[in-house]
Amino acid sequence: MSKVLIKGNEAVVRGALLAGCKNFFGYPITPASEIAEAAAYYFPLLGGSFLQAESEIGAINMVYGAAGSDVRCMTASSSPGISLKMEGISYLAGAELPCVIIDIMRGGPGLGNIAPEQADYNQIVKGGGHGNYRLITLAPNSAQEMCDLTMLAFELSDKYRNPAVVLADGIIGQMMEPVEFPGPVRMLPERPWALKATAESHKLICSIELDPDRLEEHNRHLQRKYTEIEKNEIRYEAIRCDDAEHIFIGYGIVSRILHSVVEHLRAEGIKAGLFRPITLFPFPTPQFSAFADEKRIRSLFVCELSAGQMVDDVRLAVNGRKPVNLHTRMGGNVPTVKEIIDTFNASIPRQK
Repeated sequence: MSKVLIKGNEAVVRGALLAGCKNFFGYPITPASEIAEAAAYYFPLLGGSFLQAESEIGAINMVYGAAGSDVRCMTASSSPGISLKMEGISYLAGAELPCVIIDIMRGGPGLGNIAPEQADYNQIVKGGGHGNYRLITLAPNSAQEMCDLTMLAFELSDKYRNPAVVLADGIIGQMMEPVEFPGPVRMLPERPWALKATAESHKLICSIELDPDRLEEHNRHLQRKYTEIEKNEIRYEAIRCDDAEHIFIGYGIVSRILHSVVEHLRAEGIKAGLFRPITLFPFPTPQFSAFADEKRIRSLFVCELSAGQMVDDVRLAVNGRKPVNLHTRMGGNVPTVKEIIDTFNASIPRQK
């Protein structure tokens, strides 16, 4: 199968179409605008529909309407736009409606800038809207994974009747790489719960429940579902971790920089390994807990394009059993291999 040199943002759209997505509702915003542009071209060409909403708020509510029907649908935005979508995302989670949301993260807070950051982690992984909900969250680190994880997001979203997010920093969205596209999904899952455009259909899908006891039971049902997701859907990549004494942790573009860090340190005789969470929810907590129990591992080192958000989940998993160090860059700045190694060397006393 031949490969196509393509931007990560366009790979998302092609992956969505291969997954059987029929509707895109969006509003352009840098650095995610190419997603809307590609969707405007490809969706009508392949029998789907593209609609540019009047705002990000309009787009997510259009997704709500389409998600209740018998079709796969999606939207895409960047950090400030995702903030505007948060109420609608909470509604989608509460109504248990499957859809895929792409977030190409940029600098913040506020309007910030259009350079890459990873500071949407807490907003997406912890549930930035109101209520006790979680979003399935996948973090690609290549244009290939922008396609592959988008397809997986549709699969998991339908499987668990839950919104799924593909969370990528601006570099992953904007970079061009060769991508090998798989064949299209042949069979889509049945949706017996979906609204049908028939005279006999009298279903209602909503997220309101005025009786406190019934709403509490609905929340408990959601928590049981999230527990099932945590049990079955953790995904990660571990490189040279089998004998590592120091584990470097990052996702997105940072994981690729850390791969070079690990190779440089290995060349110096330091046993370093790379652990990349692919699912941010479910978070690979059991794997980090296992690292904490491993006697040969001396430290964990987290690198993020934020003030430090994922590091909190790493520290919770480790529970004080191993030191967890942190290196951050913000505002659209990206760390170099050298500065990460310098921070690592300063944080780890050499064994005599």
